[in-house]
Amino acid sequence: MTQPIVTRFAPSPTGFLHIGGARTALFNWLYSRGRGGKMLLRIEDTDRERSTTEAIDAILEGLKWLELDWDGDVVYQFARAARHREAVDQLLAAGRAYYCYASVEELAEMREKARAEGKTRLYDGRWRDRDPSEARPNVKPVVRLKAPLAGETVIEDQVQGRVVWQNENLDDFVLLRSDGNPTYMLSVVVDDHDMGVTHIIRGDDHLTNGARQKQIYDALGWDVPVMAHIPLIHGPDGSKLSKRHGALGVDAYRAMGYLPIALRNYLARLGWSHGDQEIFSTEELIKAFDLPAVGRSAARFDFAKLESLNGHYIRNSDDTALVKAFADVVKFAPNGSEIQNRLNDRTRAQLLQAMPGLKERAKTLLDLVDGAAFIFAARPLALDAKAAALVTDETRKLIGTLKDILAQVSPWSAQAAESAIRSYAEQSSLKLGAIAQPLRVALTGRTTSPGIFDVLAVLGQDESIARLSDLASG
Repeated sequence: MTQPIVTRFAPSPTGFLHIGGARTALFNWLYSRGRGGKMLLRIEDTDRERSTTEAIDAILEGLKWLELDWDGDVVYQFARAARHREAVDQLLAAGRAYYCYASVEELAEMREKARAEGKTRLYDGRWRDRDPSEARPNVKPVVRLKAPLAGETVIEDQVQGRVVWQNENLDDFVLLRSDGNPTYMLSVVVDDHDMGVTHIIRGDDHLTNGARQKQIYDALGWDVPVMAHIPLIHGPDGSKLSKRHGALGVDAYRAMGYLPIALRNYLARLGWSHGDQEIFSTEELIKAFDLPAVGRSAARFDFAKLESLNGHYIRNSDDTALVKAFADVVKFAPNGSEIQNRLNDRTRAQLLQAMPGLKERAKTLLDLVDGAAFIFAARPLALDAKAAALVTDETRKLIGTLKDILAQVSPWSAQAAESAIRSYAEQSSLKLGAIAQPLRVALTGRTTSPGIFDVLAVLGQDESIARLSDLASG
């Protein structure tokens, strides 16, 4: 019987869930879900000074928004410190670890000497085989792993291929600090083992950690999980991803109006490929994702591609679902609180009616909010600069005439309103555009909007006539 696949996502709660972390979570989720396995969530909160409750909440909220569910309860690493110390005791008893009483000054000298000689092994092992009776009473010891001095440490990485380190270049690194707290390096290994993790999928900035962690696994006599170190995300120019490139929290992408499914699709394709396919349903991603198809070079973040993909998902989304998404994101829009205050059963129904036209022009949910502003506008409408520039005495007179024509339309519909306006245009030898633009200004306060007859239908006859009256008499 084959062992079930268990992956884990293990963020440090020292900040928000950034975009690279979100992709790591996604890769773990896709790999486990595609194989009937589990994805576990562990919060690595051993850095007590920098770990915050707010960051933990942001990580959990970000994963939930991205619709990446995990199995079982969240594991908090700090709460397992006693178990980590137990593993250190096991290593000490087996002669695979030792107490090191080197002082801070001695360690500084060792580092300086090693660097001067061009060596990567910074600790010289002076307490490795020393009799503990020589211990200095005024120095609290650390516990170090008795790492192999010769040979190689090898990881057969699912993404990076075979990676080899010469053991002579690796230190006897610290497992337990002098204050009795376990190090990250040890805690990760013990937690992954106890949680039954079979596959470790994480950023390639952890690759060297992988070598050290393998040495701990070997020292404890435990099976080493399969490892896959995925390349980091860079900016479009190839440099390290910064805030100007998109190194933001998942919450920022939510606030910018991206759909969870679009962000998942984009992140999945960031460093992983499946032929020429760009657009995937979640089911397709789960079925197709595999680690060997992840590239070794850094992926480049491209906002234009993300926006284009998001636009595709908006256009193909169910209108009712978009109204719900609109309500979720509206608070982040520039005029969001105003619109939020006017979001009620009537305006929701109008929004749903307008959605087919609105979503054709939108690349983000904020575009939808902006496009739908006319529904929520208070009378008399505030005109933007371009719209105000079009208002002349002649325009007001035309709007007055159109108001009288539209007041006679019955029953009210986009088609009936269009028919009445077209008839007037023909009788007056006017082009439809010469009428549509003043109408748009009077009804929306802008020079761009969804189709003007759709606007009339959405607003309804009474509100449309009232807005036309405001401008005509203004």
